[in-house]
Amino acid sequence: MPFLANTPVEKMTGPYARRWWALLVLCLSLLITVMANTSLIVAAPDMTTDLSLSSSDLQWVIDSYTVPYAALMLVLGAIGDKYSRRGALVLGLLIFAGGSVMGSMVDETSLVIVARAIMGVGAAVVMPATLSLLVATFPRSERAKAITAWAATSGLAVAVGPLVSGWLLEDHAWGSTFLINVPIAVLAVFGALALVPPSKAEGMGRIDYVGGLLSIVTVGSLIYAAIEGPHSGWGVGPVTAAVVAGAGLAAFVAWELRHPHPMLNVRKFALRPFSGSMLAVLFFFFGMFAVIYYATQFLQFVLGYGSLDTGVRLLPLAGAVFLGSVVTGQLTPKLGVKAMVVTGLAVGTAGMFLLTQIDKGSTYGDLLAPMMMLGLALGLAISPATDTIMGSFPESELGVGGGANDTALELGGALGIAVLGSLLGTAYRDELTDLVGNRLPAEAMETAKDSVGAGLAVAERVGQDPSAGPQQAQAAVDAVHQAFAHGVAQTSLIGGIIMAAGTLIVLAILPGRRGFAKQSAEPGAGTTASEAATVREHTGSTR
Repeated sequence: MPFLANTPVEKMTGPYARRWWALLVLCLSLLITVMANTSLIVAAPDMTTDLSLSSSDLQWVIDSYTVPYAALMLVLGAIGDKYSRRGALVLGLLIFAGGSVMGSMVDETSLVIVARAIMGVGAAVVMPATLSLLVATFPRSERAKAITAWAATSGLAVAVGPLVSGWLLEDHAWGSTFLINVPIAVLAVFGALALVPPSKAEGMGRIDYVGGLLSIVTVGSLIYAAIEGPHSGWGVGPVTAAVVAGAGLAAFVAWELRHPHPMLNVRKFALRPFSGSMLAVLFFFFGMFAVIYYATQFLQFVLGYGSLDTGVRLLPLAGAVFLGSVVTGQLTPKLGVKAMVVTGLAVGTAGMFLLTQIDKGSTYGDLLAPMMMLGLALGLAISPATDTIMGSFPESELGVGGGANDTALELGGALGIAVLGSLLGTAYRDELTDLVGNRLPAEAMETAKDSVGAGLAVAERVGQDPSAGPQQAQAAVDAVHQAFAHGVAQTSLIGGIIMAAGTLIVLAILPGRRGFAKQSAEPGAGTTASEAATVREHTGSTR
């Protein structure tokens, strides 16, 4: 057997023999792109101190990765379809590694943001390529199982990112959390060349670059408005971005409806399985990324855990994701996509509402159950939802399908951190003002209200002031802890309401098993590979 996988998938007469090894490479590639988001959350306190980041600076260090990541995936997925899906994967990994090297070496906020943006571009190439190569490489009878492993890896990365980051931060500076990506990316490049067969769309026409540009403008402007508006106020910039996003969306839909070979066939949103699954992915990651964002801060700043201890305490989340993935693999063929997706959303919503009970006296045990419920929910629902989305696209548009799925995922995560993170900051500031009042100098109070980390830094300075003393310092610490816990509870209430509304919307949109079968008995028109196979088995269809 040759070292390099040179035979294109399209020329194979049977299933690719090393497809499960290829899946391992694809999952490894996916792992580092998702970890790049979650690992930074644990490194944020060290970066804030070292770079003197303001709350706004930190927000953009995190989201400079997200904006190009979400905005470019649809276009880059289509380019990968046309020219080379494996080539796109390798190129994306190299770009991602280059951005990681830069991020580990720079010591200025603006350069860290640029490095993160470069990593986001690389991730936007990698993420849709992993899904399109998976679907192209696996026969239809095995795709649901392979997608379950892919989805479980995405959930695993949410928990493993903070663990790896925490382990590195025990003995190294925050730049190490960037540098760890490089050997993994290089290993994935060699693995892709050796184990992942080449693949591209056959008979694909010219790429709809106008539609692609409109999608970039729309998604990029929407995420910018969602980040800057709640955080910095709805001034000229965020309002303009929101208007541009609305106009861009209208222009995109109008263009795609008339184009003979659209970038994304927007008529797919009339298919209830597709639109319901897209919304489910968006709502799931809206809640998941937001909870990781503020649960990590609660563990570090309120409960006082170090970086490694924080990462370890997020591991049960990964275990719950795997449990959910095992369950959904067994039950989805029996109960159908709707039952699993809606159940997952309901469990995740209940977990979010449990976080409304958090207060200053809460312990790790109070966070454990909600986080495990969210992990279980992710495992139950993301695999069938992703399978449905990918099953809605023909073989020639797998990269676009992966881009659509991943855009919903990343857009949901960005909105979750931006919207709920902003609400958390507002609730924290208001509660801290009520608790402390005028007992701190105005300048110190303004600093303390910026973030929980800044509040604790102010409390430490109070303790060093001979005119104040340890009792006043402890009172300031208690006020900061209470204000942040109050913010977590209030934010979780709003997040739970949003997720509950999302659950009801998805429940109304997704059809039952008969609805899936009625729309089509073949992948490419709205059914999942597994459900289409079931329909063909019962109807005798061999199309």
